[in-house]
Amino acid sequence: MKLILLLLTFFLSAQAYAQQDTEKRSDTGHQERHGQQGGMHGDGHGDHEDGEHGGGHGHGGGHDHEGGMHGGGHGHGHKLDETRLKQFFEPLPESIIDAKKNAALIKLGKKLYMDPRLSINDKISCNSCHSLSNFGVDNESTSPGHEGKRGGRNSPTTMNAALHIAQFWDGRAGTVEEQALGPILNPVEMGMPSEEAVVKKLKAIGDYKTLFAEAFGDEKDPLVYKNVGVAIGAFERTLLTPSRFDDFLKGDKNALNESEKRGLKKFVNMGCVNCHNGAVIGGNSYRKIGLVVPFETSDPGRYDVTGVESDKHVFKVPSLRNIAKTAPYFHDGSVETLDEAIRLMAKHQLGMDHVGHGMIRDIKAFLGSLTAKNAE
Repeated sequence: MKLILLLLTFFLSAQAYAQQDTEKRSDTGHQERHGQQGGMHGDGHGDHEDGEHGGGHGHGGGHDHEGGMHGGGHGHGHKLDETRLKQFFEPLPESIIDAKKNAALIKLGKKLYMDPRLSINDKISCNSCHSLSNFGVDNESTSPGHEGKRGGRNSPTTMNAALHIAQFWDGRAGTVEEQALGPILNPVEMGMPSEEAVVKKLKAIGDYKTLFAEAFGDEKDPLVYKNVGVAIGAFERTLLTPSRFDDFLKGDKNALNESEKRGLKKFVNMGCVNCHNGAVIGGNSYRKIGLVVPFETSDPGRYDVTGVESDKHVFKVPSLRNIAKTAPYFHDGSVETLDEAIRLMAKHQLGMDHVGHGMIRDIKAFLGSLTAKNAE
């Protein structure tokens, strides 16, 4: 009898343990699935004439918690994994041009950048659409040219543009030096009829002869059209805008406030970083707009450059530096506010139908930390 009771007790204990183990594994599985839903993989977009798209694409859903996105099994709260951040971001370089060695070239480039005489009617300069006092933009949906006509694309910022993979929304210019020459001859923008007309006009302005000679001292005939772009590009290479986020990446943990840190964590865990990464938080890849949920646009994007079918509606991913100051957004300047841009990118690039106010608030706060320090 004692043996029977002992066996019965053992059997009931084993059964209870098995049930507890099953519940524990079920709960663990739920937590893992919750974490997988929260951390998504993304792809997204975002130049002159032809700023700003951002985003990613992914699968699953996300949960907006005040403590930060629960994503990819990376924990809760505000703590940020430094190793993980280094996989996606790097501070802006101190400089990308030897300013002392190229002082004469940069001086000439700035003068050309600011000079409306590069346009047919002496009224439109590079600075007209890319204002140095306004984060390199004009805050227009599309910019008016010499006759008041507007192009079909938003004018992106020239700040940090020299670090991009290419220039223009469709990437048709490889460098800022090449890009600078395009708008001058564009019939809608600055309207000059030919390279020869530009050179003739500049040669009739006395101080340009001296400035070109100083900048290109080793050339027999320095005032040629190509050198206009070389000089403007050299100046644009000085337009770097370090922010508090750079200080944070360099180790100053107090450089961002708690809301900005939450936003950074959500930005990473949502998958935005799969496109907006590197030193300029974008600008280094191309993505289709409407990658998950179609985005209505008649602009063929990079297809005009490559002729490749898969490049239809593909654009260069924009840099998000100074993004809080460079509205309106997207390639056509159709989105007026940063809140709406975040919501639409989450929908079209990440496949998230609903993004909570807290999510938008915190990501917007993080994006604000990308504003140039000298402008705050």
